[in-house]
Amino acid sequence: MPLADKVRPKSFDEVAGQKHLLAKNAPFRRIVESGHLPSLVFHGPPGTGKTTVAEILAKSAGKEFHRINATVASLSDIKDILAVSHSITAQDGIILYIDEIQYFNKKQQQSLLEYVEDGRVTLVSSTTENPFFSLYPALLSRSSVFEFKPVSPEDMVPALRRAFEICNETEGLNKTCDDEVLLTIAKGCGGDVRKGIGALENVYYSSETELSVDLAKQLSQRSGISFDRDGNEHYDLLSAFQKSIRGSDPDAAVFYLARILEGGDLISACRRLMIIACEDIGLAYPMCIPIVKSCVDIATSVGLPEASLPLADAVVLLATAPKSNSAHDAYFAAVQAINSGRGREIPSHLKDTHRPDADMGYKYPHVYPNHYVSQRYLPLDIKEGEFYKFGDNKTERAAFDYYKFLRGITDKK
Repeated sequence: MPLADKVRPKSFDEVAGQKHLLAKNAPFRRIVESGHLPSLVFHGPPGTGKTTVAEILAKSAGKEFHRINATVASLSDIKDILAVSHSITAQDGIILYIDEIQYFNKKQQQSLLEYVEDGRVTLVSSTTENPFFSLYPALLSRSSVFEFKPVSPEDMVPALRRAFEICNETEGLNKTCDDEVLLTIAKGCGGDVRKGIGALENVYYSSETELSVDLAKQLSQRSGISFDRDGNEHYDLLSAFQKSIRGSDPDAAVFYLARILEGGDLISACRRLMIIACEDIGLAYPMCIPIVKSCVDIATSVGLPEASLPLADAVVLLATAPKSNSAHDAYFAAVQAINSGRGREIPSHLKDTHRPDADMGYKYPHVYPNHYVSQRYLPLDIKEGEFYKFGDNKTERAAFDYYKFLRGITDKK
């Protein structure tokens, strides 16, 4: 039996972390202890106790427990399990636990509705992805959703202590290990208890008589790095990255850059930085756009790990620069006008002069003082100033002053 299964808790009180769900007066635990068990969806990162809690649920409810993994299971596997719901052995009901349910397609998830609604089984499913995106809405509406969070290092230490004692018992040895070693391992596994137990095993079997902090650091220092390029974490990190720069927090921005690059995703970091330069800094500091492009070019030329240096420069520059999204807002305001059917008729004096019915009334600005002359450019059903609003930063205020000078006006917002 794998060590992680030997360490698996037998009661809610032994589960590492998840106090928001499993504490004595937590709503989830009160629901379970009431005897009324609805269909459930557990979502959260790997190794946070989803399967363990499902097994404890079945035991506490006196129900037969069946587990399948949606990555390899089919509808026939589900039907075989549900066939026992009529047997004597399952007279108190069964709990069907479907791990990684996001890998079931829409039809497979729909097939579960019948069994959920007629009460033959209590369906408990888990997913590492956002269930509101990955689960069939009709199935989700019949389930209660609970989030499992990464386990803190301090909460993980007791589980690692149990794992260490089991190793000693299994091997008939008397090795020693203090809590500092266990805490070092826990800090390096990214809130994943299963990963922490695996790292502990490596440290245990690499040690002679005493497990050391140095060895724990060597064998667990990168085990906590997690970055799924196709999953929610990928988009969550990129979102946090952009929002930290937009919020002018260089510390958070550099941290999320490190998370992304340590996960090996250079391309997404570069692409997002160029978007941020245009979307969030924009006209408040226009020169940041070519500067960031130069940093990205250097990064893609040298590759990782050296690419982190020019990208860190770009991140700090963007995070500490003045911000403006005025051009972003202007563009999407124009899109909204187009989608509403406005602005279809271009003013006649702006049309191509080579057409037979050309309006020759266009005024060439360069032959006028200050290279400006007043004339209509927007379609008649769109008012001037409807899209672009000058930002309140130094660069756009200077542009606004020049705008007023050309038009001889004193107030335009």
